[in-house]
Amino acid sequence: MSVPVLTTLRGPEIAPFLDDVAQLRIRVFRDWPYLYDGDTAYEREYLDAYADSADSVFVLARDGDRVVGASTGLPLADDAVDFRQPFIDAGRDPADVFYFGESVLLPDYRGLGVGHGFFDAREAHARALGRFTTTAFCAVDREGADPRAPVGHRTNEGFWHKRGYARQPGLTLCLRWNELGHGEMEHALTFWTRRLEPVA
Repeated sequence: MSVPVLTTLRGPEIAPFLDDVAQLRIRVFRDWPYLYDGDTAYEREYLDAYADSADSVFVLARDGDRVVGASTGLPLADDAVDFRQPFIDAGRDPADVFYFGESVLLPDYRGLGVGHGFFDAREAHARALGRFTTTAFCAVDREGADPRAPVGHRTNEGFWHKRGYARQPGLTLCLRWNELGHGEMEHALTFWTRRLEPVA
C-alpha cells in the first residue's frame, strides 16, 4: 500500500472536492463511534460553511487521482452558531479559535502517518493566518462500556494527547444526526483544544 500524497487547498479552491469529502464522511462516520447514517443533502449543508469561508482548509489524501482521505478546518467564527456557542458560553472569543472539522481516511490507508500529516498541515495553515491562539476539534462522547463498540477498539485519545490536545470537560455541544438503527438522535460532542504557537 503506497502512502497517499497530501495536498492542501484553501478557501474557494475546495469547491470541486465538496462531494468527495461528503462521501468520505458518510462512509467513515458510519463506523463506531459515530454510527452516522448519513445523507448527501445534510452533508452539503454542513460543508457550505467551509465553501463560504475564505480561510477554510481542506487537506486531501490521494492515491493517484482517487481521494482516499480528507481533513478540514476553518475559523470558528465562520462556522455555524452551534459550534461557536460553547466557547461564547465559556467566555472565550471564537475569533481566537481555528476549528478542525474532521479527519476521515479509508481503512486501507490508516497506520501510514497520514493522521499526523493532517494535523501538521492544518496547524500550519492556522498558524500562517496569524490571528489564532488556539486550535480545537470536537469528538462524540460515548460510554466506555457501550456494547456496540467493536472488540479491541482503540480510541484516538492517545494520539490526540501526543499532539498536545487536551479534552475540555464542559466545553460541549449537542448535534442531531441519524444513528444507525435508531433514527435521528441528539449526541454530545466535547471539544479538545491546543494552544497554537506563533510562527517562529
